[in-house]
Amino acid sequence: MERQLILEDGTVFIGEGFGSELETVGEVVFNTGMTGYQEILSDPSYCGQMVTLTYPLIGNYGVNRDDFESIQPSIKALIVREAADLPSNFRSELTIDELLKQKNIPGLAGIDTRKLTRLIRKHGTLKGKITGMQADVEEVAKSLKAKVLPVNQVAQVSTPTPYPSPGRGKRVVLVDFGMKHGILRELNRRDCDVIVVPYNTSAADILSFHPDGVMLSNGPGDPKNVPEAIETVNELLGQVPIFGICLGHQLFALACGADTFKLKFGHRGSNHPVKELQTGNVHITAQNHGYTVDPASIVSAPLDITHVALNDGTVEGLRHKTAPAFSVQYHPEASPGPEDANGLFEEFMEMMEQFLKEELVNA
Repeated sequence: MERQLILEDGTVFIGEGFGSELETVGEVVFNTGMTGYQEILSDPSYCGQMVTLTYPLIGNYGVNRDDFESIQPSIKALIVREAADLPSNFRSELTIDELLKQKNIPGLAGIDTRKLTRLIRKHGTLKGKITGMQADVEEVAKSLKAKVLPVNQVAQVSTPTPYPSPGRGKRVVLVDFGMKHGILRELNRRDCDVIVVPYNTSAADILSFHPDGVMLSNGPGDPKNVPEAIETVNELLGQVPIFGICLGHQLFALACGADTFKLKFGHRGSNHPVKELQTGNVHITAQNHGYTVDPASIVSAPLDITHVALNDGTVEGLRHKTAPAFSVQYHPEASPGPEDANGLFEEFMEMMEQFLKEELVNA
């Protein structure tokens, strides 16, 4: 069935609908990863967004039970050049079409994804609507220009109540701003006793769990839309080791007095080079974010920049000057993508151990 993607600037892409026949509106973004479409479409950080995959063939290895990063995907739509309907892989259980139908997510195939990506790179992310062929393009474009997209994405994807993921090692409170399962999986691999809590959990409630460390997860949207989390992180600083990832990194920066701003089209892909300033080492990283920390604002904050993006020089890592706390803008758990930066979880484990030793000495 023919369907169309209409952008707020009036541009129209006509393609073949797959998945759900639902009409949907969202922010159109692109991801440059060549593989990992199952993890991408189930990443909660895409809440409210229509994701364009630049690799031309999507769905060729199917969908399996293991590679989801959330139980209920929250993307608005999946846009591809070609959606494979005959996947070939020993783990494949569903086609991409069958999965999107199950999850009530619309897909659009057969469009020029290169042209769409170039438009986004030129003009920045755009609001768009996937609809039937009967829709009036001018009316849709006009309504899209006037539409204000929701800003409560974190509330939509965060857990409503705390829950445990038991282990016998260090206790970590994981604040869920839209957590990928990969983060929890990495903590479980290290036998951490994890308690996952909602995004708006207070510092007092977090400390009542007597954690050895606090992890701030990834998540969707503008970090300034969750001011309660910024206050919580500020209150936790110095009281417990903190490790922030992606949105958690931005919230950590804001809690320390730095600032953030929106990138033109964001960083979304699996091959972003990041340089560690202390060692000069370069890691190839997985990224998914539309906002970044303003480097000029770091000057007056108690923070050191530890990592920078080699593509555009943006801030990719921070460390507090005095408190046991650090963060990265990229995803050390990958899912999908390279695992070059996985050692940051070990660094967090060592930070918790060192903090515990210092507490015992000072007791």
